[in-house]
Parts: sequence; structure tokens; C-alpha cells
Amino acid sequence: MPADDLIPDLTALIKAYDVRGLVPSQLDARVSRAIGAAFGDVVVHGGARPAAGSASRPVVVVGNDMRESGPELVAAFAGGLAARGVDVVRIGLCSTDGLYYASGALDVPGAMFTASHNPAEYNGIKLCRAGARPVGQDTGLAEVRDLTRTYLADGVPELPAQERGHVSDRDVLADYARFLRSLVDLGGIRPLKVVVDAGNGMGGHTVPAVLGTGAGLPALPLEIVPLYFELDGSFPNHEANPLEPENLRDLQAAVVEHGADIGLAFDGDADRCFVIDEHGDPVSPSAITALVGLREVERERAAGRDSIVIHNLITSQVVPDLLTAAGARAVRTRVGHSFIKAEMAAHEAVFGGEHSAHYYFRDFFFADTGMLAAMHVLAALGGQDAPLSALADAYMPYSASGEINSRVDDVPAARARVVQAYVTDEGAGAVEVDELDGLTVRHWDTTPRWWFNLRASNTEPLLRLNVEAQDEDIMEKVRDDVLTLVRAGVEKESE
Repeated sequence: MPADDLIPDLTALIKAYDVRGLVPSQLDARVSRAIGAAFGDVVVHGGARPAAGSASRPVVVVGNDMRESGPELVAAFAGGLAARGVDVVRIGLCSTDGLYYASGALDVPGAMFTASHNPAEYNGIKLCRAGARPVGQDTGLAEVRDLTRTYLADGVPELPAQERGHVSDRDVLADYARFLRSLVDLGGIRPLKVVVDAGNGMGGHTVPAVLGTGAGLPALPLEIVPLYFELDGSFPNHEANPLEPENLRDLQAAVVEHGADIGLAFDGDADRCFVIDEHGDPVSPSAITALVGLREVERERAAGRDSIVIHNLITSQVVPDLLTAAGARAVRTRVGHSFIKAEMAAHEAVFGGEHSAHYYFRDFFFADTGMLAAMHVLAALGGQDAPLSALADAYMPYSASGEINSRVDDVPAARARVVQAYVTDEGAGAVEVDELDGLTVRHWDTTPRWWFNLRASNTEPLLRLNVEAQDEDIMEKVRDDVLTLVRAGVEKESE
């Protein structure tokens, strides 16, 4: 039996919605095998003991990104599943949405080995039920964590050889590419020059298949200019996290240099996509949410169906404005992919978007896929003559601050100062207040129109501020006034 000091802190590794940690100090082959066995027992078998002598076994599909530790961790995870009577289909290198496709198309649970945008020394696992439905803290992951600890302490129980699962390999890249192309027709658009920054991540694997001819599909009217398509989990050029502005600079410069119509940046596991216009300027994910949402709503309306679109509470007001005007119902939810996915499934929503550039589609098993969002943007751009900057401006009429972080000594006291100033002293019915996720104060029904959201970090003494207003001057005033209250007496700030 391993000593307790050889068992890692699983609460730091198996988090609320996924597994993520340092390799090998937190996540190694031994831990991966135990997680695989626990996932098999809790999620695949539903907590029941594997049936002895059963003629058929359940199946799990497993994939991995380009990180060097991936193959060893996958092999160990598959071994844990097989030990508990589960067959494993390994699909090898894939994007996270490629794994979701396989889980949805095969209607089996799945496991994606990735640490997304985290540095090279990390790896992790995103787990899902059949049909790409998420597994989180409240939907089995806590039980997986507890059973993993038991298996690390006592060993993974092995079924008899004839009842163990089998491991096989399958390539689904071409099927994934064909499926995406069936959802968005790019064949008739005007020719576009597209610079794509894969960040040495899985976009370098999927873009040639979906937007090019790498999977044997017909050529599209797209000229792809590749940046950092070489798969390299050490990320030698820049972090594969397009949410940070410095990681977009190479793409911005390349779009201008090549006279391209658009730039696309994918994160490490290629489930998020960021968009750059022809001037090298970023297009807000809120604008992309509005653009793609309206396309999906129009398609539903043409089919005679009502539609629901999900957005988180710090996306631009333009999202519910435009979607409601188009006849859709816009449902507002908390920040975080788990909340978006839950609302997507609960409402049978056709689309969902959030500020972090995750985009969710009913027709993609309610899961997120940056590639499908990119295809919608290419279809919209290529279906008319205006440049992307003009198209995007129509979806961003308001001024936004972006997210601003403030490190404070006393989070409750800082929040209380804001409540006192905006709700107690000055509110008097002039503002709307809700606490769906942090504190949201809205002054949108009368001029000057503005709103802000102030959320506390779950892990650090930080307050996160987002402000939007009818124009830049109003936004700056509200932003500065709130920050003054938040940062009163604080010397260190984090933008």
C-alpha cells in the first residue's frame, strides 16, 4: 500500500470541472491509471459493479493533444478503464472539440488529455458522458476523485482476463471535418485570405483538415497562411492562450503584412477561437457571439422554430439586444463553461457564447467548438463584400472596459464600498442590482446608459471588474469611479 505522502493532493488536481496539474509531481501514469479506473466505475458503470460474464462491454473514447506527456498518460488511463471492464477507443491526436465530436457521434463517454492554454509542464483531462455531456463536481467528478484516492491507496482492482476491456485505435479526423462542413457551407463564399495562428497547438492539426484538403475534402475558396502549425507542447513561439494580448501580436502583424481578410487564433487544444480583423485589431468575443447567434437564430426561424441563445452576464448588452430583436429568447447565465453547458442543455438552446471565446452549439452536441464558430465568421464575411472591421462594428455599438483585476487586502470591504456608493447612497431606484454572479449594477433604462459587474476570484484576493456604457467617456468615468472605490488604500494593482 503506498504511503500517504506518495498520494498527491487530489483536491488540487481534480478540480470542479476537469483534471489539471503539473507532470509528473501531480499527474503521472500511476495517477492517470487510477483516475481511469475510477471514471470507469463511477461514470461508465454508473457506480454499479461491472457485470461478470457480460457479452458486451461499455466503451470510452480517449484522445490527447500535442503535449509530450500525453501518450503515456493516455496508455495508463486506458489501462485503468480496461481493468474495470471498459473497452477503450483511442483516437490519438485531436482537439478537444474533436474528442467531443467522437463522444457525440459514437454516443459514448470520453476523456480528452489536455491542459488547454496552460504552460508545457501541465497536463490534464476533460471528462464527458455519452453525447459529450460534461462531467463536473456535482455530476460525478467528486466521486471520481474520492475513488481515485482509494485506488491509489489500495491498488486498482483487476477483473479476470476474460472480463477486461480491450484497447483499439481509430482515426476520426476526417469524419470530424466532414461533420463540421455539413453544418456550415463555405463552398460559395468569395475568396478569402486567412491567417491562422495555431500557437503550436492542435489548430495545426485540425485547420488543414477542416479548412483545407488535409482530410481529403474538396478545396474551399480560402487561402490559409499558417503560423506555428508545428505541433509542439513546449510552445516555443508564444503561449497558446489568445486571451492574453501579447499572444496575438504575431497574428496581428501577419494579417497586416499579408493583406489578409481575417486572422484566427486558436488556443492549445483548439476549442477556443479569437478573431482579428483586416487592420490587425481584435474583434470582441461578444461581437462574435452576436454574429453567430443571429445566424443560428435566422436558420431556426427559416425552419419555423423558436430559438434560445445563452450568454454569460459579462458579454455585451448588444447580444441580448440584437437576439431579442431577431425574435430569439436570450438567457443570461453565470461566467464559466459549466454554467453555459448546463443552460444549453436545460433550454435546448441553439447557441451559446461567452467572453472567453468559448462558443457552444446545439448541433455540436451542446458542446463548445472554436472551429465551428470560425466557420460561421468566415461564412458571414465571405457572404458579403464589406471588410471584417465594418461587419464587426455593427455588432459592437457600445464601449467596454474589458476585464480589470484588482488585488485587494479585504475583498468584502472593497465590495461593500461599491455597494454603499452605487446602491445604498445613490441607487434610490435608479439602478437595477442582481447577484447572479458577483454584483451587477445596471443603469441601462435611462441615460447615461451603463452597467458594471464586480466578481470576486474563487482562488485569489482579487476583484474582477467589467464595465460597459453607451460611449467611451461614460465607460471611463464609471470604470474609474468603481476602481477608486475598490482600490482605496491599495498600492498594488493588477490590470
